[in-house]
Amino acid sequence: MRPRPRPRTVWQALPARGYLISPWPWRAVAYLVTGAVAGAATLVGIVAALAVGGVLSVVLVGLPLLVLTALVGIPVARLERHRLRLIDRAPAPARPVRQPAATGPWPWLIIRLRERATWRELGHALLFALVLWPLDALVVTFALAAPLHLATIPLLMATAGGGEEAKVLKQWTVITWPAASGVAVFGLFLFVLGAYALGLAAGARAELTRVLVTAPHEGGAEARLVELTRSRARLVDAFEAERRRIERDLHDGAQQRLVALTMALGLARLDAPPGPLADQLAKAHGEAGKAMEELRELIHGIHPKVLADYGLPAAVADAADRSAVPVDVTLELPGRLPRAVEAAAYFVVCEALANIGRHSGADRAEVTGGHRDGRLVLRIRDDGRGGADAAAGSGLTGLADRVSVLDGRLSLSSPPGGPTLLSVEIPCAWTERFA
Repeated sequence: MRPRPRPRTVWQALPARGYLISPWPWRAVAYLVTGAVAGAATLVGIVAALAVGGVLSVVLVGLPLLVLTALVGIPVARLERHRLRLIDRAPAPARPVRQPAATGPWPWLIIRLRERATWRELGHALLFALVLWPLDALVVTFALAAPLHLATIPLLMATAGGGEEAKVLKQWTVITWPAASGVAVFGLFLFVLGAYALGLAAGARAELTRVLVTAPHEGGAEARLVELTRSRARLVDAFEAERRRIERDLHDGAQQRLVALTMALGLARLDAPPGPLADQLAKAHGEAGKAMEELRELIHGIHPKVLADYGLPAAVADAADRSAVPVDVTLELPGRLPRAVEAAAYFVVCEALANIGRHSGADRAEVTGGHRDGRLVLRIRDDGRGGADAAAGSGLTGLADRVSVLDGRLSLSSPPGGPTLLSVEIPCAWTERFA
């Protein structure tokens, strides 16, 4: 006969025959008692922080403390996830939050204040401090302390009352040993019922905590959406890394070989006497030079070195210099952006300038933008004939898909007669270490 699996939660242990002699009633007691202590400490901490912050806010010193009070739910939620192991052995991971692109406390604070999980954890901390811990204390008192007191009435009668009387819950007086024994038996009966009540209360309390401060079950739609978003970001990063590798291999390998071949053909052309051989060498030398120029353009299109070394403003200025239409660039950024964002924005600008040169008939174009409210904003405008359609094979459909991978938006306004305005917005944080 196969042995039954060991219970992993208090809910699985409650129906078992050996529940009363198992560790689970004591684990439930430990969970509720530590909850009462932690909740009381949380209440004191919140009240103290609000009081000190409110008093010091008159001189503006307390305002940062009041802001930090909104983050009190983070350590409380972390403690609750650890306490859940007393009742439920299943993993209790934190709800996923975005990681700041830059290091330091300020980017982290901005990200956390914008996360829904932060406010959910703050709500749990307030509920914990105001409602849950008093309930934990009441359950332990009525389900454990009261039956234990009743069960020890004979002992109290023998010691405190000199064998003559004893107070029951400070309400009734027992003056005979049969009555004291009956109260003790009734206390043991309530003790058994209390053990089950403690398990039920601890299980319900743990379920509420799991809903509020832990990540949803792996099979949930929200978890699948989070994993899909993460995998999409990983694919973007892997794609950019592959582009950089191809650019590096072409630059350090094929281009260097073409340079060596061009030099060798040039030297052979100088040494060859006039005639058909010299003409063929001159033709081969010219073709090698053209191939090297095309390879340089290909390398620049895969991942321009100026973008990797100097950032988006320098790369956009370089693309504007190579444009067939004069372009004014006004792009102000506080520092470097994530590589995937820089690459997507750069190729949007390049494709837009290429379309302007080929189709718009414009005399002038401009590229403006900057970093505002946690988003990279770009505007590419031209004074051409207008009438552009992103869905009519202009090349912008693929760029729109690429921007959407980064949770960005690409919109096109191009009425007949112009002007044409291409707008791009990509959420991102600037990277301080590259500033």
